[in-house]
Amino acid sequence: MPWFSPERHMDRRPFLLARNRTVAGIRQWFDERGFLEVDCAALQVSPGNETHLHAFATDLIQPDGSHERRYLHTSPEFACKKLLAAGETRIFNLGHVYRNRERTPTHSPEFTMLEWYRANEPYAAVIEDCLALVRLAAVVSETKQFNWRRRKADPFAEAEWLSVAWAFEKYAGVDLLSTLNNNQSDRDALAKQCPVQFTDRDSWSDIFSRILVEKVEPNLGNGAVTVLYEYPAVEAALARVCTHDPRVSERFELYACGVELANGFGELTDPIEQRRRFEAEMNLKEQLYGERYPLDEELLQALRLMPPASGVALGLDRLIMLATGATRIDQVLWTPVN
Repeated sequence: MPWFSPERHMDRRPFLLARNRTVAGIRQWFDERGFLEVDCAALQVSPGNETHLHAFATDLIQPDGSHERRYLHTSPEFACKKLLAAGETRIFNLGHVYRNRERTPTHSPEFTMLEWYRANEPYAAVIEDCLALVRLAAVVSETKQFNWRRRKADPFAEAEWLSVAWAFEKYAGVDLLSTLNNNQSDRDALAKQCPVQFTDRDSWSDIFSRILVEKVEPNLGNGAVTVLYEYPAVEAALARVCTHDPRVSERFELYACGVELANGFGELTDPIEQRRRFEAEMNLKEQLYGERYPLDEELLQALRLMPPASGVALGLDRLIMLATGATRIDQVLWTPVN
């Protein structure tokens, strides 16, 4: 039965109306706190430079008939950071993003991302924003409990805060910090402690991800929302390293019912270090997938002007799923991707 059949649409319609109310509530929430809504272009020179992130590519044809490669953005992050460099201080973008090779009950190739930034504010501030927006979605949907595959979470309960290191110790029996030295990782040291299956080809990051997915994530966001913070510096992505311990970074993720809802950073503004990370990610991407994406040179230039900031990306569709009791992401999308 297609999604546009009247019977199926009638089943989905309560979720979609709750979605509209949530979007309206989010816009009001940000407006009351002095944020400006921005609308970032989807076509970009670079879609993002993470190894396992896959983009949709197209050609931009100039008036003279010449072709230039462009990508649909996987996040508005690069554009938002250029706006921070331009002088904006509190901004949010609520729009569609595109990720290839992603299709599960919680993934859609096209989905809605809520992304926002606070200049000159710590990343603890955007973590608190996340928790407030989770509560907002629950209020709008008139629910006191999030549900997903027999897991439950009270969005109004005090959040659980777990460092990544403590979560690995608690749920996997792994001393993660002992395998790290500043921005370096010891693959063999992690392999010796690994409680899940891995292969000889797996790197430190591969093993880290396997432990996270198999042993840690199923225990997150059960009963209450979980803030998983201080990711290893080697997994920092676009986050700055913590001043109190160079082995970890100002990166966090938010979970409810075992589902990842948000990923945020105390933002890295060092263009030299960011270039190094991007190039390392693209080298690995080329090795694994036979392709690489260009670097956004404008972004690296903008980082020199960008103030200290914190930012976060939240999967709006997933949040609405949990708040409304939907079981698949396509139930909360007005027009699902075929």
